[in-house]
Amino acid sequence: MLACALALAVSSPQARAAASGASLFQQPRYAAFLADADTGEILYARHADEQRFPASITKVMTIYLLLERVAAGTMSLDDQIVFSRNAAARPPTKLGIPAGDSITVEQAVRALATRSANDVATAVAERLAGSEDRFGELMTERARQLGMRNTRFVNASGLPDARQVTTARDIYLLSRAFIESFPQYYRYFQETEAHVAGQMLRNHNGLLRTTRGVDGIKTGFTRAAGFTLAASAIRDGRRLIAVVLGGPSREARDSNVDALLNAGFSVMAARQRGSSLHVADMLAEPADLNDFLLTSLVEQGSAEPPRTSRRR
Repeated sequence: MLACALALAVSSPQARAAASGASLFQQPRYAAFLADADTGEILYARHADEQRFPASITKVMTIYLLLERVAAGTMSLDDQIVFSRNAAARPPTKLGIPAGDSITVEQAVRALATRSANDVATAVAERLAGSEDRFGELMTERARQLGMRNTRFVNASGLPDARQVTTARDIYLLSRAFIESFPQYYRYFQETEAHVAGQMLRNHNGLLRTTRGVDGIKTGFTRAAGFTLAASAIRDGRRLIAVVLGGPSREARDSNVDALLNAGFSVMAARQRGSSLHVADMLAEPADLNDFLLTSLVEQGSAEPPRTSRRR
């Protein structure tokens, strides 16, 4: 199968011009998964069941558990989430809400989906479970119920912890479950900007602005995890979900997901024409776009590292 010999295409001319280095397949943390969200058909998988660190994709589960309460009627979007000293002290990326102050549940969801705020994640965990440790247990329990067999959560944010692991396949299952369970709330992941607590928050998922059909779901980054992204797109009535973990840079990760989605939709279109085509047939050898000095970046469980840390 060509999947074992090919890596994923870098989609933009600018990226190709800047390309240098090794294939994504040579990145030790790299894993990828692409599937049809409607049928569950697997279109592409690479190291799909090998454990990786999720970084801020973790917050999809945090939002999931919060919105379960809303859907059950035990909480409302207008309920308040108060920030403890512990929550307020979480490192960036964060909203910076002082201890004792609060935001609404809806504001919390929007801040998690766009800014990937770590202080908000901890405040939500404490509100729902009394402590973040207990919330991690609830997250893991829910993960098992969703079929995420190789995932363990210990915190609500994705901040570095060697015990917090997942797989590309499991993140696909979580993303699919969220879209299916909360179609009325999935729109929060579609916002390119959100106004919360007097701040304008810009969504870290750049594919919302660059890749046709993309309407969610979540990015992440830590030095240990690399650059992570689960993205969903819908074209011609079909929805695909792509997951990439362990990308060496933001550009490589985004280009990889873009290539996966484009290849997947091309396969769907070819099938309608009666042609036999596989995602691996659509891929070409990429370059590793290491244009960030990862050692200089702040651990933020999120979000995206500062754009000022470019290599000179």
